[in-house]
Amino acid sequence: MIKITDLNKSFGSRVLFDNLNMSVNEKERVGLVGRNGHGKTTLFKIILGEMEYDSGSVNMPKNYKIGYLEQHINFTKQTAVDEVCLALPDGEKDEKWKGEKILSGLGFSSSDMLKNPLEFSGGYKLRINLAKVLLSDANMLMLDEPNNYLDIVAIRWLSGFLRSWKGELMLITHDRNFMDSVVTHCAAIHRAKARKVMGNTRKLYEQIEKEEEIYEKTRQNQEKKKKQTEIFIRRFRAKARLAGMVQSRIKCLEKQETMEELTEMENLDFSFSAMPFHAAKMLGAHNLGFGYSPDNMLMQKLSFDVLKKDRICVIGKNGKGKSTLLKLLAERLTAVEGSIKKHPDLKTSYFVQSDSANLVAQRTVFEEIMNADNECLPQKARNIAGAMMFSGDDAAKKIEVLSGGEKSRVLLGKILVKPCHLLLLDEPTNHLDMESCESLIEAVEEFEGSVIMVTHNEELLHNIAQRLIIFDRGKVSVFEGCYRDFLDSRGWEDEGDDIKSKNDVKNKAFTREEIKKQRALLIQEKSKILKPLEESVLKLEKEISAKEKELHANTEKLISASMEKDIEFLAEGPKTDKKLKAELNTLYDKFSSVTEEFEKQSEYFNIKMMEIDG
Repeated sequence: MIKITDLNKSFGSRVLFDNLNMSVNEKERVGLVGRNGHGKTTLFKIILGEMEYDSGSVNMPKNYKIGYLEQHINFTKQTAVDEVCLALPDGEKDEKWKGEKILSGLGFSSSDMLKNPLEFSGGYKLRINLAKVLLSDANMLMLDEPNNYLDIVAIRWLSGFLRSWKGELMLITHDRNFMDSVVTHCAAIHRAKARKVMGNTRKLYEQIEKEEEIYEKTRQNQEKKKKQTEIFIRRFRAKARLAGMVQSRIKCLEKQETMEELTEMENLDFSFSAMPFHAAKMLGAHNLGFGYSPDNMLMQKLSFDVLKKDRICVIGKNGKGKSTLLKLLAERLTAVEGSIKKHPDLKTSYFVQSDSANLVAQRTVFEEIMNADNECLPQKARNIAGAMMFSGDDAAKKIEVLSGGEKSRVLLGKILVKPCHLLLLDEPTNHLDMESCESLIEAVEEFEGSVIMVTHNEELLHNIAQRLIIFDRGKVSVFEGCYRDFLDSRGWEDEGDDIKSKNDVKNKAFTREEIKKQRALLIQEKSKILKPLEESVLKLEKEISAKEKELHANTEKLISASMEKDIEFLAEGPKTDKKLKAELNTLYDKFSSVTEEFEKQSEYFNIKMMEIDG
């Protein structure tokens, strides 16, 4: 449906795409991943025709319609539902129920749908724009970080909607769990190229890691052989009898393409510093109540304790009080009812995205981190800046030129300066790419203190949460258990009370037992077909390795024979070399054919398993 060929794009001396090739085929849902700044959004803009590129081509069928989320607001109707229904295809303009269904899924109540769309907050205005995209008759949807303005319930609804989408999809998101639940394929913008596989992000990253490992081994072998050849040329260049062999090796060196050493990819690499805490309890909230007006209480009678090494996640829809709770715990707001009693020695660190407005525009990254603590030494500030991916000259960047994601990393850096007992983190993954989110998860897991986190990211919830504070069903409550336990035993109000019958199973003809049976049969069939292929691959790998060693040994003997003037071997050695290379090429062809068939069959069974699982 979309074919990108030899795409090149640079910004000054910085090469973003170098002969990038990628395609999105019929009915494929492709997740696009890559580090921040590596060109995901730029590629979207190029496909949409909003940005020029240096060379290459982007082709799609004639009259192919792309639905994408616009950031600017241009509402003309008096109600949200009427505004959304503008996107209905011709012939469906009277089917208002379709607009209502989409808006309901995105978190709009019946009364919200009748409000003027201009009355909503910025996040809800973008939800209206998203609803218009989802309701349109687009051939392809292109969604760039839709999670950033959706709450957890709306994200879960959107994942179900996208799984049932009949057209093509390109999705950018930092939420790995969300992406893996939706896509059929994953593509990475990596080292200015594109790499695409069928399957989830794990398969993609494993494939990239495997390819780079093979590349590096090949490069090292090439360097070793190159040095050996150069030694031979220098030693025998003046020998008339060996002139032909010397010239042959010189030509081989000239033709040989240089394999550049792969540069190390920069990742967030940090850890939160914990202070020793000797008491059992850090703080206790008792009958906590707060509202910005008496008739609009966000929480009432909320009680919970924070113990050593607690991992508490605060979840719920937007606007229900999650961030407000963290502000109460950080003493930026005062409770209307009840109390929060803290241990007198308790030290907390608080991260919230809105604090980026308090960064001083004219300061550098280094200066902002230094400013977090009067006792911070310059070397420590440089180390923290480096851990936040501001190494070298980047630490001298002014705050005013930083992107939203870079400012978030500065805020994270500032809370690393001072050791603490309790971390209060409000949506820390916004503006972070997948690799950075994984680094954050590791840092939280390794932190010796306690953590209270507001997040809509289900990957974080599954990895971190041991207890939950839940804003749902018109109240706030404490759930003693992990996120999986919550989904299985209670679940979200908007998804219905019968948790066991939902989770997409109710939309299938299979019961849970039938799904297990189908999976078991498919696994059995998969093993029957893939196991012989896998055995053939392993056998060929061993044969290739043995033949390569044989060829290498013969090459070494040729070099030794040249040095020792072994005329007999110099006559027979090249014949053996030619024979071994021919045998090796035959093995390579067989290996390529078998591995191609293995990948093809693996992809087939992955699709079948995804169809069963939904």
